[in-house]
Order: sequence, then structure tokens, then C-alpha cells
Amino acid sequence: MSDSGRKKPPLVAERRYSKTSKAKSKASSPKKAAAPKKAKPKRRSPNRKASAKPVGNPITRFFKRLIGLILRIVWGFSWRIGATFALILALAVGYVFTTLPAAETLLDGRAKGSVTMTDRDGKVFAWRGDQFGGVVTADAVSPHLKNAVVATEDKRFYRHFGISPRGVASAVRINLREGRGPLSGHGGSTITQQTAKLLCLGVEYNSDDWESEAAYESDCRQGSLWRKVKEAVYALAMESKYSKDEILSIYLNRAYMGGGAYGAEAAAQRFFGKPASALDPAEGAMLAGLLTAPTSLAPTNNLQRSQNRAGVVIALMRDQDYLSDTAAQNALDHPAQLSPAAEARAGGYFADWVMSSGPEFFTRNSTSDVVIRTTLDQRIQKAAEAAMNYIYSEKIKQGSEAQAAIVVMSADGAVRAMVGGRETRVSGVFNRATTAKRQSGSAFKPFVYATALELGWSSNDTVMDEPLTINIPGSGPWSPKNYDKKYHGEVTLTEALRSSLNIPAVKMARSAGLDNVRRVAEGFGIRSDLAQGPALALGASETTLIEMTGAYAGILNGGSSVTPYGLVELRMQGDDDPLMTATGGIRERVISENAARELTWMMYNVATRGSGRRANLPDREVAGKTGTSSDAKDAWFIGFTADYVAGVWMGYDNNTPLSGVTGSGLPAEIWHETMARVHEGIDPKPLPMLRDGSPPKKTRSNNDGSNDTRGGIDKLLRDLLGAGDR
Repeated sequence: MSDSGRKKPPLVAERRYSKTSKAKSKASSPKKAAAPKKAKPKRRSPNRKASAKPVGNPITRFFKRLIGLILRIVWGFSWRIGATFALILALAVGYVFTTLPAAETLLDGRAKGSVTMTDRDGKVFAWRGDQFGGVVTADAVSPHLKNAVVATEDKRFYRHFGISPRGVASAVRINLREGRGPLSGHGGSTITQQTAKLLCLGVEYNSDDWESEAAYESDCRQGSLWRKVKEAVYALAMESKYSKDEILSIYLNRAYMGGGAYGAEAAAQRFFGKPASALDPAEGAMLAGLLTAPTSLAPTNNLQRSQNRAGVVIALMRDQDYLSDTAAQNALDHPAQLSPAAEARAGGYFADWVMSSGPEFFTRNSTSDVVIRTTLDQRIQKAAEAAMNYIYSEKIKQGSEAQAAIVVMSADGAVRAMVGGRETRVSGVFNRATTAKRQSGSAFKPFVYATALELGWSSNDTVMDEPLTINIPGSGPWSPKNYDKKYHGEVTLTEALRSSLNIPAVKMARSAGLDNVRRVAEGFGIRSDLAQGPALALGASETTLIEMTGAYAGILNGGSSVTPYGLVELRMQGDDDPLMTATGGIRERVISENAARELTWMMYNVATRGSGRRANLPDREVAGKTGTSSDAKDAWFIGFTADYVAGVWMGYDNNTPLSGVTGSGLPAEIWHETMARVHEGIDPKPLPMLRDGSPPKKTRSNNDGSNDTRGGIDKLLRDLLGAGDR
């Protein structure tokens, strides 16, 4: 049959599922009708926009997009600027790195050298100039000092890279809170930055480039923003070049610690008399505390303030575990004390005098460290200071501005003590013992009688104390008067000096010859301009206390001049051989030994029975002479025992007359208090004097001042000295 008429099935696409899958489907639900298939979601054309509306406020979306844009722009600039800055910083640090010398060359940066002075026993008593005790390293100093410095100045020293952003931020916050500018006050500087500042960022002082050294140092210490930037660069370079301990070593050697001491070793020796390696916790804390304000906190200026500051440092050391609670409490209970030499601060005036009178090349302009052994006796210096303080506290009314000065020396001119004013523990101030030129008054009279004795007069010769008028060319008549306004008739030379009579002194000066008197006085060391007229005999000339005391030393030693001196020897530190030795001492003979011994007898009478009785000592012989200038502007007592010569001056700096004070009063009492202390423990010795004088050679003195000569004027001596103005 033909199937052409059979109906054909419709054309359909092949099933998407395989027969196997279909079979399984049927098998799983044979009796159920096939579930209708879910329509698949149509895929969204990639080019078609979502039909959902945007979520959120359009204004908020705008600002978010704007901020994002700004941040992208800022970031784009920031990393580029940051990279440029980092490159510039690296180049700057690299350049500075190449200029840095070896660390050991940076340890001592003083422009000048130091002077250390020792007393007659070799003990240090004074320092001048920039003190530098020697190079120390961070691992050689006491660990207590090292820890104290780190705890106080930079507790993150061993962890940062030269600068501390945290420290800077903290400092700025403190400055602003305290009402200062951000860079004023606290600097937040690390030890490395402080060291960079001490090195002046590598700029060395050159006198051609700077007005003065002070201007150079001021520039080094300035705190401008640009300076801080350069300081940070230098600090980074140092951290790259040196180890932490090398940086700390430079700091410990260069930092100023007060009292003229630069560096830890100098400060340890200056204040404690020991090396920096031997400091205990309290001493290390005190030195570390000085770094904040070395001048005001120096223990030689105010020990209590320095100890209080050290207590703060000890607390920091405890908090940072450098000290246990027990060790910290022990340090607080036993604060650091000054060494005996630092405590005494002895001989400030004396040290200043040695510095000014010594060779300038070694004392004031030296760039090396110098050690000077001196004549100072610290026991005698303390005696003089104690005497001065006693008189001013017990004998002088409150508010008085009268000044005084004391010099004590040996018979050869070696100065053993010097006090140049009523303030005893000072230095760098006006020294009345060596600088003030004042009228010597009757303290000059011994040189009148020394001339007469040398020319053959005797202490037992007589002279008339009677009215006297002298016609002085160009000035007219002059009539000297005695202090008591009386006339005493015929008196011996001993009596005239003992009572400090003026008329006999003028007569003897004219008889011996004014030129001769000047020669003798100058021979004994009074080199100030001496008066030309007869008032010379009454001390009208101006001189200094040290000159007068030195002249009296010539009388004690038997008639030879002396040059007062304080320097025994000078050597460079570390050398054994001195570069120079004493430039003073006994010089040429001025008068004979017999004349000097007879004059000593006359001056002994002054101290025991005359105007100088208040100076007399109960256990030994004393010879001396009082002096009061015209209008009582100056009062003196100068005298000696067999062991020492001492001179005392008193007066006002502005030449105001003293009220009720003469040389026989307060100056004699100061002399007595000084010499009583000086001679404690010294066995008494007799004075070298010709007792009771020599037989009289003169019997009469005329009213005009001329003498009839009977007997033994030594013609040879007269020819030597010249007859003078008879």
C-alpha cells in the first residue's frame, strides 16, 4: 500500500536531554505527569542599562565622588613629593656623611686650653679657662653616669635613628600648652641632635668669619626651623657614620657641665675630685642633671639646687629600671657632695692674680692644658677668709659698704693667702689687694727710718717734735701736724715711729734726703709714683697692698728686696718637666742687715707699746706699723712675725672717708685675727731684731729739719745713696 496518504508527523527539534536522562526521569515518576518546566530568566544584554533606580541621595553621592577624586589627586601628588623629598634628604645625608671626620677627632672641641692650679702641697684648688679632664668613652665612664644621661636626655636613644618624631611632637605640645611658640622651650632633641648642635653642624670657628667667638656660639645655639632641619640632616648622617656609643662619647666629652668644665671627666674632677669612671649613682645623677642648665645648677653655685635636680634624675633612672628601688632610695638618702677643693672654693682672688700676672701665652691665650703649681697655702687662705668674715660679722655695722683686703706672704715674697674684698669666695671680681692704688699714710714711715738707719742714724737718736713750717716752691708754706694735734718735744726715733708722729718723720725724711727715701722705698718694691715733696714721708703716694706687704717682707728678711710671686712652676698637662719656674723671690739688698734688724726693733715697739697694740699676739713677737691716709680714706696695718708677713687695707671703693676707723683700729684687729689663726700649731720664734737699738749717734735736730752730725755717719753709704735734700 502506498503510504502517501498517511499523515506525516510534525517536525520538531531534537530533545535536549539524552535518552538515558529521559529514561531516568520516566523511571523516577512513572505514573505522574511531567511537571511544567520553569521558564529560564532571560539574560540581560550587556548593552542594556539596568532598569532599577539608583539607591541613595544624589548629593551624598556627589560629595563622595568629589572626595574620592580629591584623595586620588592628593595621593598622586603626595607620593611624588614624598619621593622627591626622600631623594633630596638622602642626598643631603649622604653629602654630610662624606664630610664627617673620624669620631675620635671630635671628642675635644674647646677653642682654648685650661689652667689647673695646685697649692704649695700639690693639691688642686682652682681652675681657669675651659676645663677638659681628658677623653672618655661611653663604655669607660661610670655606668651610672651613662644611664643617667640617657634616662634624662633621651630614653629612646638606643632605639631611634637620630631624630624622634614622637619626642618632637611631645615637645611642640608642651610648648603650645605653656604659651610658647612650637619651637620655643622644649626642643624634643635627641642626644644625637644635641651632639650635632655641640659640633655646630660641622662649622668650625674662624675669626675671619665671625665678629667674635660669642657670636659664633650664639649662631650654633639658635633654634629656627631651618636650623632644626639642618640639625636633623646632620643627626641622620651621624647615625649612619657612627655607632650609638661613639655618638654618646662625643656628647659626654663636649657637653658643658658648669664650673668651667667641658665633658664628664672635667666635671667629675671639678666637683667630686674623682675620675668619671668612679662616680656613684648620686654623683652620676648630679652631672646628668647639670646638662639642662649647667651654670645655674652647678653645685659650686648652689649645691642644694643641684641635689634637688639630681633627685629628679634618680627617679627617672628608677622608672626606667636603671636603678632598683633600694639603690634609688640610697642615692636619695646620700646625695652627692662636693670635694673639699670644690667646697672650699679657696683662693679665687689669688688665682685671678696668678692668671693676670703670669705669662699671657700660657695663662690667657693658651690653647693647651696647663698646670701651675703655686705658693698658696690653703690653711692660711682659710685663716684669712675666716678672719675677714669674723670682723665683718662681729665688728662692722650692718649696711656698711666698707671694703677690706688681706695679703699674707713669706719673707721671700711667696704669697700664701690673698683676700681682695669682704666677699671671700668669689672670682673674676675687682681685687683690692693687687689693683686698688691707695694712699699708704703712716704705713710708709718705716722706709723713712730705714733710710736714716742705713745712713748711720740710730733708733736711739733724738729729734724734736715741735711746730714746723716748710715753704714748698710753687705751693707755699706747709705745716704738718700730728694726729693728736700735740707736740712732744725731744723724742727718740723709736718713740717717733711708735707713736706715729708726723713732724719727726718729715724732719727725718728731709735730713736723710727725699731722693734717698724714694730710692729705698722703690728698692723695697714700692714702684708706684712716689710724691716729690716732703709729704712723701707721710705716705701721700698711692700704692697697692701687695706692694706694701712685699716691701715689709724685705725688712723681715734682713734688708733685701722681694718680688711677690704666686707661680712656682708651669708645665703642660702630662709633662714632667716645667716650662718655667718662679719669677719672684728675694732680689738685691736695699739696706744692711743691721739696719733692717734695728728697724724691726722699732716696729716691734709699735706693736707692743704703740699705735699697733691691737694687732699684738699673746704668744709671739710682732712688728708692724699702722697707717691712716689724709681724711681717713684709707686705713692700714702691715706687720710680721718671724714666720709670715701680712698686710691689711680698709676703705671705701669710692674714697668716702671712713667713720671712726684708723689703722690702729679695725685693720689691726683684722690683722690680729688673721695671724692668730695662721700661727695655730706653729711654735713661736723670736723676731730677728737688734734689741734696744744701737748707741745714739745724733743728739739734736734743728727746727728747720736739718741735723748737726756728731759721730758715725757712714760716708761710704752716704756716697752710695747720695746726700739728697738735707
